[in-house]
Amino acid sequence: MITKKLIKDVTINILRRAETTLPEDVKQALSRAYEQETNEIARVQLKAMLDNVKLAEELQRPLCQDTGLPLFFVTLGSGNINVNLNDIESGIREGVREATEIIPLRPNVVNPITRVGGETNTGDGIPHINYKIADFNVNGLELLVFPKGGGSENVGAFAMLTPKPEEETVEEIKKFVLGAVLNAAGKPCPPTIIGVGIGGSADMAMSLAKTALFRPIGVRNGDGRVARIETELLEAVNGTGIGPMGLGGKTTALDVHIETADTHITSLPVAINFQCWVARKASARIYSSGKVEYL
Repeated sequence: MITKKLIKDVTINILRRAETTLPEDVKQALSRAYEQETNEIARVQLKAMLDNVKLAEELQRPLCQDTGLPLFFVTLGSGNINVNLNDIESGIREGVREATEIIPLRPNVVNPITRVGGETNTGDGIPHINYKIADFNVNGLELLVFPKGGGSENVGAFAMLTPKPEEETVEEIKKFVLGAVLNAAGKPCPPTIIGVGIGGSADMAMSLAKTALFRPIGVRNGDGRVARIETELLEAVNGTGIGPMGLGGKTTALDVHIETADTHITSLPVAINFQCWVARKASARIYSSGKVEYL
């Protein structure tokens, strides 16, 4: 059975993993950027990032002083799920509190108006938990943690563009994304991963942009037209010369990922969510039997 204590323990474990160990696809992308870079300042920055990753993993200490806002994504299996939703929420909340102390995590969560917060990284609506039903028949659930740093989150962008014929629409989207990249410059700690959400409603577009960041680097959208836009945007973004930490160089973004949804006939919502080079995430599958598989 999936108990509150099990959820709490898994929450602590995946938070520790996310905060101290960079996903393999990101490490490989940073290494490729370092090998291909010719700008000496950019090479120094990329080498520092790679050294930082190695030390964080060896010492089991956070990759960055900004340990992020605790965001969780729960995928409920379509099989028999032996779990209470209250146990999921309270287990995650308790796990975040305990992880804040033992990892440790910087207390990042504050009231948006008073700017006052506690020391546990919990508060009104935080940790935020997103739910969806899986398209696979599993008796259990998947729990993904996505600690989101403030620097990359602060330069996100959204616009309601005017619907036009396909070719003009694509150019408008590219223009908007490049404008956001130039405006962000070095603030989101590049090289970044850029998530772009197109379609749906306003809130759907921003959600699509964020979940686009979950896709591994180098994996293209299944729609060939969208995949081409991703490739063209990545080339254009890296052509800006912003480079690692905004100090110049070949690699401003490790990748650009786009997710789409159908939208209203009069609408074209487009959202952009940046992820810094410390692209943290970790997940686990928890079976109704109590077995845990870390992914």
